[in-house]
Amino acid sequence: MIDMFSDTATQPTPAMREFMMRAPVGDEQLREDPSVNQLQEMAAALTGKEAALFLPSGTLCNIISFYLHCERGDAVILDAHAHPAVSEGGGVAVFANVMLKTIDAPRGRFTAAMARPLIAERTTHISRTSLISVENTTNPGGGAVWNLDDLRDLQALAGEHGIHMHMDGARLMNAVVASGVSAKDFASTVDSVWIDLSKGLGCPVGAVLCGTSAFIEEARILKHRFGGAMRQAGIIAAAGIYAFDHHVERLADDHANAKLLEAGLGSIDGVELVNGPVETNIVLFRLVGMDDFTVSLGARLRERGLIVSQYAGSTLFRMVTHLDVSRQDCETAIDIIRDVITNRDA
Repeated sequence: MIDMFSDTATQPTPAMREFMMRAPVGDEQLREDPSVNQLQEMAAALTGKEAALFLPSGTLCNIISFYLHCERGDAVILDAHAHPAVSEGGGVAVFANVMLKTIDAPRGRFTAAMARPLIAERTTHISRTSLISVENTTNPGGGAVWNLDDLRDLQALAGEHGIHMHMDGARLMNAVVASGVSAKDFASTVDSVWIDLSKGLGCPVGAVLCGTSAFIEEARILKHRFGGAMRQAGIIAAAGIYAFDHHVERLADDHANAKLLEAGLGSIDGVELVNGPVETNIVLFRLVGMDDFTVSLGARLRERGLIVSQYAGSTLFRMVTHLDVSRQDCETAIDIIRDVITNRDA
């Protein structure tokens, strides 16, 4: 089976598993796990932040960040299709008690000019805007990388109004490899940033949240309150250490494979590429003039050994390349899609 549903499908490599098995561990809650501590130090250095915190998921990173940057009832500016707005079960509303002011931005990247009208001070009737959140790379935006100048403009806008900036960096290392901009430079534009370990980096679980020492100390308390504290977590943190040392540069292979997919899909009659051109490891497409067939496409592809994802309530399909998808897999996927569409009435 060729699984392109998401880069969360990655399996730990044998070398990563071996490294995890040999990892020194301790009590993470007491800050005595050497592997967790090493991972946090690596992430802080990578992003240029004072401190970092290992967390079970990126969703928890977003919830904690929104909680700490905002007061109850405050508003957050973000793209309409950003992960906290559409894919986290309303977590930031339930736990951080914030309102979302969304922008339907091209490929998920909005400008300071687009954000400015949404900034408001608190009044009897209006929520105070206290946070701008960006997603790098953008997910439904087709893995688009933010322009550093646009981020700096947003940072300046936030500074004018005394509000915070947060970066959902689920695929930040993809952005780094694709653009040549360092994680530190991207992170310099925001107050908090996190990196997912379980996507392109190939780890089984986890994310690392980075920010000031004071911010991370408050985040540590919330980690415990929300049930995210662990004990001998070095076994899973070790995967992140290994990934930062061995799995970052290879992300370029995923990007090349995604571009191969893009070219192949673009040659199939009835397939329309969406939110291109491909910049990193996400390819989006829809079928043209085949509304009835669109409903069954995912199931038909799965029957042929290919798994893709379809956004809920949408005709949009997503394919994501990752550690466990080879160039040959991509070529096979193109052939499968072409054959299924060509013979749809058979």
